[in-house]
Amino acid sequence: MTQSTILIVDDEISILVPLKFLLEKNNFNVALAQSGKDAFDAITQKKPDLIILDIMLPDLDGYEIFQVIRQHPEWNDIKVIFLTAKNRDVDVAKGLNLGIDAYITKPFSNAELLREIKRLLDKAPVA
Repeated sequence: MTQSTILIVDDEISILVPLKFLLEKNNFNVALAQSGKDAFDAITQKKPDLIILDIMLPDLDGYEIFQVIRQHPEWNDIKVIFLTAKNRDVDVAKGLNLGIDAYITKPFSNAELLREIKRLLDKAPVA
């Protein structure tokens, strides 16, 4: 089985570095982006299996990035997890209404994040 590639999009180095370490330790290929522009460059180059996406970013917000991803049919099979400090019910509802695959609020547990990643990546594609 080939390693899954995960793109982490967050403007905080304090999130990117430990997450990269955690995911690599769990046998994932990891790419990093700190803005919406970097995220689109990485998606185009690497076509990740899953994206961990912060909502609050310096250029585009996570909601906008997710909507653009879903507008590209070739990216429709990419799973997306919002990992964000936006924990109000209205924020969670907005993400779920957009069709996000999972919504995890910061602070989060590594175990919870890994569980969600494995749950999403273990799903067989629907024909």
